[in-house]
Amino acid sequence: MATPHIYIIAGEPSGDVIGARLIDSIKSKTKNKCLISGVGGMEMEKLGFNSLFPMSEITVMGLAEVIPSLPNLFMRIKQTIADIEKKNPCIVVTIDAPDFSFRILKKITKSEIPLVHYVAPSVWAWKPGRARKIAKFLDKLLTLFPFEPPYFEKEGLNTIFVGHPVVESNAGMGDGIIFREIHEIPSSAKVLSILPGSRVGEISRLLPIIRNAINSLADKNLYIILPTLENLIDHIKNLLQSWDIPVIITSTIEEKYSALAASDVAIAASGTVSLELAMARVPNVTIYKFNPITAFIGRRLVKTKFANLVNILLNKEVVTELIQEKCNSDLIYKEIKKLLDNKDIYELQLENFDLAIKQLKNEVAKPSDKAANIILETIKSHGSK
Repeated sequence: MATPHIYIIAGEPSGDVIGARLIDSIKSKTKNKCLISGVGGMEMEKLGFNSLFPMSEITVMGLAEVIPSLPNLFMRIKQTIADIEKKNPCIVVTIDAPDFSFRILKKITKSEIPLVHYVAPSVWAWKPGRARKIAKFLDKLLTLFPFEPPYFEKEGLNTIFVGHPVVESNAGMGDGIIFREIHEIPSSAKVLSILPGSRVGEISRLLPIIRNAINSLADKNLYIILPTLENLIDHIKNLLQSWDIPVIITSTIEEKYSALAASDVAIAASGTVSLELAMARVPNVTIYKFNPITAFIGRRLVKTKFANLVNILLNKEVVTELIQEKCNSDLIYKEIKKLLDNKDIYELQLENFDLAIKQLKNEVAKPSDKAANIILETIKSHGSK
């Protein structure tokens, strides 16, 4: 097979991590005899990937937040389509970010390039009609959750469960003892991690609420950690200037996982981090507060009972969810206090974490390796260029 040219598009931090693992696996399987281009973030760039433009320009969430960014988003969509047409790759692989990814894929369906999307849109949560729509232009769909394929297979789309990337992360392998030593946290002290999300808008909405909850928990024997990303540190430090309580900030994946290992409890925004907390076995409370416009529309569209992925997998509320109106400092304080004071509630979360994580593993290979195999097999079956 000639050197394959693979075009990968990731549009948000979680997709960037998936993309990096995918690139690493593809390079390993092809003995580095491959050409990879497209759009991605810092994790992909660490592997020598050159993004067409900064991924941060297309990382937006929520209807109200998207509107001001539309002109730039449409410009980047056109730019990406033009780049694909110019480079004529063997395959296009988009990772999550469906609003951006699908607008591109629909424009290049007339070509003979196979189109693969990695991370299924949550049709089980809202807008189930999307399954039929994407089946019209996708060749293959790779899913993270075992319950997802049937939603798309009934529409004739070749859909494969590859497993969730969290199971091949080091989320459960951090060194909490060393972390406490480095940051001079006594072994007897309690540690609370706060994870307010990976987007500027959600961080700005959630941190002030978390601050008031932490003030109620104020205790000289309670240490606060905030794991985040390098590109968000300045924004977070600015928001923390008015805090009376010292906060330890970390910015790398390795530090994040060690911070979780050192933590007793956590307050986390809804998202993939809920699975990382389950892997690290950190009982937590899920919070989220949407822009009012997004929340108003979302209530009429969302079908799922839960927001936390552990709760969704187990179909019951294991982790307390404080969403929108319930996302207030008083309730956050009360729920964290329960976890700190009630051993039975604490242990119940730990027991259920193990059950949830077990569902996320495929029986064949690491998720990124299985995905890489499917992509390379798809290229081979279509004929290398």
